[in-house]
Amino acid sequence: MPQGKCNCGTVNFRVETELTQIFMCHCSICRKSSGSNGIAVVIVPNTEFHWLSGKDNITHWKKPDAHDWEGWFCRTCGSPLPGKNDDAHIFVPAGLFGEDIDHLKVTHHIWVGSKAGWDEIGGLGKQHMEAFKG
Repeated sequence: MPQGKCNCGTVNFRVETELTQIFMCHCSICRKSSGSNGIAVVIVPNTEFHWLSGKDNITHWKKPDAHDWEGWFCRTCGSPLPGKNDDAHIFVPAGLFGEDIDHLKVTHHIWVGSKAGWDEIGGLGKQHMEAFKG
């Protein structure tokens, strides 16, 4: 099963399910938090996600003017970390995994209506103006 870690290796986790889709969020919040065109994530049921080490090294920030957006980060290296997607799922930044997920492709681009003007979306992933409603 896929395992991931932050940049410094302090925070480690495992996913107990096969990963099949990558979602690329192009919203302005994800652009600012990543410093790029957005963030690629996988969505995992809470029951299939397990912290292995470094949970005490996680910090978070809640955007004051966004009713439910929070970002989780490694306190040491600043890597973005998995966090609450909804009550039943956790999102996991795809870049935290190693080669375990190299076979996956971006299947959905979300919040395309909010993307930066310089962001040119490529590939075959389905584009959604807002959140994925699948």
